[in-house]
Amino acid sequence: MDSNTQEKITSEDIYDYCKSMSSAVPDYLNGLEEKSKSTNQLKMISGPYLGLFLGMISKIINPQYILEIGTFTSYGTICLAQGLGQDGKIVTLEKNESLKGFADEFIESSGFKNHIIQYFGDAQEIIPQLDYTFDLVFIDAAKRQYIDYYEAVIGKVRSGGIIVADNVLWKGTILDKTRDKLADGLDAFNKHVSGDSRVENIILPIDDGLHLIRKK
Repeated sequence: MDSNTQEKITSEDIYDYCKSMSSAVPDYLNGLEEKSKSTNQLKMISGPYLGLFLGMISKIINPQYILEIGTFTSYGTICLAQGLGQDGKIVTLEKNESLKGFADEFIESSGFKNHIIQYFGDAQEIIPQLDYTFDLVFIDAAKRQYIDYYEAVIGKVRSGGIIVADNVLWKGTILDKTRDKLADGLDAFNKHVSGDSRVENIILPIDDGLHLIRKK
């Protein structure tokens, strides 16, 4: 979820400065962002700033296998695929079957078509069937199920592998006494990870809050 479409944790001026000093976004991603407006749920895409971060993390890790939980229109999928090697794959899971084929032309333009494996259905049912050891996992799906996703996938992440969970500060409301149930779920997830001896972690106030988790 990109800060272009929601309340920002950082100030507008700082956010704009950071964007202006960051790398340019490829035209095919700009086109995908524009098409994503037709869903009337633009706030759900990773967007340019978070997309650059995901691409950078992937390039640093140079993963063989990536898992993405929550495809939406495939913006984050394409960004994550940028760090894959010649034989690398990203497995991406999406519950909403109406999004099948939505991003095909942009995936084709990106050059990552042969690296992307898409599944549609319930992530908690699909994950146990996946026969991969993942180097990188990105969680950006139903917020109240983050703990379930995390526990489903942690055993499939290699030692030293990274999990990135999005939206964990929930528009900056995570500390509000009157926060909503989604914020409650994200707070529970943050506490769950913080108390997990299998990992080391850091929460970054980037975009809507990113939880970076490294499996020991």
